[in-house]
Amino acid sequence: MKKLAVCLSICLGLGLITQAHAEGNAEAGKARSVTCAACHGADGNSMNPQWPSLAGQNASYLERQLKAFKSNARQNPLMGPQAMALSDQDIADLAAFYSSQEIKGGTADPELAPAGERLYRGGNLAANIAACAACHGPTGKGNPAASYPALAGQHADYTIAQLKAYREGSRKTDSAMNQMMRGVAARMTDNEMAAVASYIQGLRSE
Repeated sequence: MKKLAVCLSICLGLGLITQAHAEGNAEAGKARSVTCAACHGADGNSMNPQWPSLAGQNASYLERQLKAFKSNARQNPLMGPQAMALSDQDIADLAAFYSSQEIKGGTADPELAPAGERLYRGGNLAANIAACAACHGPTGKGNPAASYPALAGQHADYTIAQLKAYREGSRKTDSAMNQMMRGVAARMTDNEMAAVASYIQGLRSE
């Protein structure tokens, strides 16, 4: 419970942090997204579960991740070169466009979803794993002010891949947040990752 309280305090505290950034234009972002559509879908709903759906994602989070790809702080052989060609205004425009779209989401595996819901909403106190809902919200909307991503409807395969990347230390985009995700993922088993990812895939933010 103490860990959960700490997590909540960090989430709420980061929500007070604001940064100056370019004002995004969704129409300009739509035009700029033509090259993104091959992987992420024309409306931000990816057809390939290995690639994330961007529709409905918080603009602040999208901006932060694109800038991380651009600076190579987050490494990916496909996204790195794409992001390097983007200006700050391009990034703001793309974030505005994708955040204005509606994610379609998927369905949860009925065998995995109950365990996934317990972990998402209540964490695992025995393993010192904080509840996902503490930062990402009970309905998976995320926290735009703190730049925490919306999770609802995201592909389970993609979510599992990111959790494993945090656990292995190959993804480090939580450095400004006391390595929170790396700490959480390090304590999760493969079964827990699969269960919570399946629950998230079927979660709706309404």
